[in-house]
Amino acid sequence: MNAGAISERIPNRKAKEIYELICRHTTISKTELLEQSGMTVSTLTRLLEELTGQGFILESGFGASTGGRRPILYEKNSAYAYIFGLEISRTLSKLVLVDLGMNKLDTRSWTMTAEMTPEVLIRLIVKEAHDMMERHGITKSMLLGIGVGAVGPVDRLSGTILEPVYFQANGWKNVEICRLLTEELGIPSMLDNGANTAILAESWHQRTQSFKHLLYIHAGVGLRSSMVSEGKLIYGAVDMEGSVGQMIIQTDGVAHRNASGNYGALESYASLYAIEKAARSALKQGRSTVLSQLVEDPEQLSYTQVLEALKKNDPLVVEIITEAATYFGIGLANLLNILHPEKVILGGPLIAGGELFFQTATQVAIRKTYYYPAYQVLFSKGQLGEEALAMGAAVMVMDQLVRL
Repeated sequence: MNAGAISERIPNRKAKEIYELICRHTTISKTELLEQSGMTVSTLTRLLEELTGQGFILESGFGASTGGRRPILYEKNSAYAYIFGLEISRTLSKLVLVDLGMNKLDTRSWTMTAEMTPEVLIRLIVKEAHDMMERHGITKSMLLGIGVGAVGPVDRLSGTILEPVYFQANGWKNVEICRLLTEELGIPSMLDNGANTAILAESWHQRTQSFKHLLYIHAGVGLRSSMVSEGKLIYGAVDMEGSVGQMIIQTDGVAHRNASGNYGALESYASLYAIEKAARSALKQGRSTVLSQLVEDPEQLSYTQVLEALKKNDPLVVEIITEAATYFGIGLANLLNILHPEKVILGGPLIAGGELFFQTATQVAIRKTYYYPAYQVLFSKGQLGEEALAMGAAVMVMDQLVRL
């Protein structure tokens, strides 16, 4: 079962256009649909009747009168179907259940330990999916599908996670995740990299706003990016989710942790790995820091302890975070100078860890943006936080309803 089965639910191209217009609004009147679609009254009336009869949309009352009869308002029927959204990341994987209005009904997450192989994780996902269905009285026929936002690189067409790095568990190479989930759950499945699903979620959440060009960067174990232009995801010849981390910001810089990575790559200076490495080095040097009270062996230090010390305003940790954020801001400025997005959404553990990283990085980026202040860009942590990847995977499935 593939995504084509979802697209076929609304076979009429013009019906897809009307449904997409309705989905962009909380409610919309027939008059507004006539203006925005350019269709005749008879054609629009027929399509609205079809979509209402099939359960895709609902009549939701009447709008304000402009002198004549009050116009009927239409809205998406959120209860038409339900979707699973799945995030597979290096530190955490998460399953959400949503309705067609992207209202979250349930969620479950798993820490990605050294034991979390694909087989183990899929078994847990399938069990939880069935448990969620039972709790909410949802049958398989009521499910639209399951979307997966995973660490790249991925092959979207075959539904395969290719060769991701830095997973603690073995086996995460050439995992046919879509085939496995479809076989186990009996529903269509789709795959994209997590940065793309995250920006889909944020873009959908801000669908009533006027932003046409959005850039998303997820800063965590690695750096992942994606971009939406005119409401459409930008794809390259290959899955380029992790490419931003290989941006060279210091030609004679340190070696990348991955042998195939670039010397002086941004990821070597602004990532969880880079921060942990700097903190461990400082501990070994005997630097004065709260960290020495939180961990006995410097090699056992993790980002969790770094955040704990940051909350105590430890000078060393503030210095380390500020330096990493400064490098990140330089890389972000390079992207702004090339892509000129209207809005940049930053997510991931480094952004969620506190205001210091976010504020430092964005201030550096602004100072190094060539056309500033003529070119204005808005920075945001996003509306969905750490649920963006999984929610966006569900949005990806929902979007298939209007695909031709």
